[in-house]
Amino acid sequence: MSRRKAWNADPEPLLRVEEGFRLDRVDPDGTPGFPGRKIDGLEALAAGASRLSALQERLWAASTAGDQRRVLLVLQAMDTAGKGGIVSHVVGAVDPNGVHYAGFKAPTAEEREHDFLWRIERQLPSAGQLGVFDRSHYEDVLIQKVRSFAPPEEIERRYGAIVDFEDALAEQGTSIVKVMLHISKDEQRERLGERLDRPDKHWKFNPGDIDERLLWDDYQEAYQTVFDRTSTSRAPWYVIPANRKWYARLAVQQLLLRALEDMQLTWPAADFDVAEQRQRLAES
Repeated sequence: MSRRKAWNADPEPLLRVEEGFRLDRVDPDGTPGFPGRKIDGLEALAAGASRLSALQERLWAASTAGDQRRVLLVLQAMDTAGKGGIVSHVVGAVDPNGVHYAGFKAPTAEEREHDFLWRIERQLPSAGQLGVFDRSHYEDVLIQKVRSFAPPEEIERRYGAIVDFEDALAEQGTSIVKVMLHISKDEQRERLGERLDRPDKHWKFNPGDIDERLLWDDYQEAYQTVFDRTSTSRAPWYVIPANRKWYARLAVQQLLLRALEDMQLTWPAADFDVAEQRQRLAES
């Protein structure tokens, strides 16, 4: 890939939620930091896949020597925004042995008997793993707020509980990458329509998605509140324009690469005499 078609700016600060951020000012069709076309983005994604795989292997190897660090990717979005594509095309590039995936749906009867973070804590990645939350604890301050499933005072409590929870994870060695895939309402209509038009996509369609779509503006406001209340220096939010699937996948890949590169991972030293074992091998 030519230098001209690579990233022309570090995507991390371009996508990070900072003070004064407004979701309604983000262009869902945008490609911040990447001037290339779709073909260029696909080439960049393929090139980054081997780097991501190598870094994740190094993270996993480090854990065998006692390194407790891990990465947690939190994916939030409106329906059809492409969370599944991120899991398949970005996370799918690394060894599945080093990945812990959790998809959160409506709480079960057992889960409702506990605090909302109980089920989240049970799915956290172990040392050396890349954890993926397909939806997450943020559902409990998004749909719960929009649908009034929890009283306002409980929603307020949860914002603080989430910040404390994520601070503790970061303190314990978890690098948290929180991503909101931002699509437009028109783009969602097209994607839902495609699911209805194609028999091979009917299994992906849920009539309830249209019910949630009718509350689009309420969800946009709820997301804005989430960003205002829970984007911190240790666990910032990143909002990624997602009308172009190839760009969203590439941007998430870059954020994961950045998180892993910042760890400055090294291969664990051998806990045996290499020369001695080489001699034993030669004599075997």
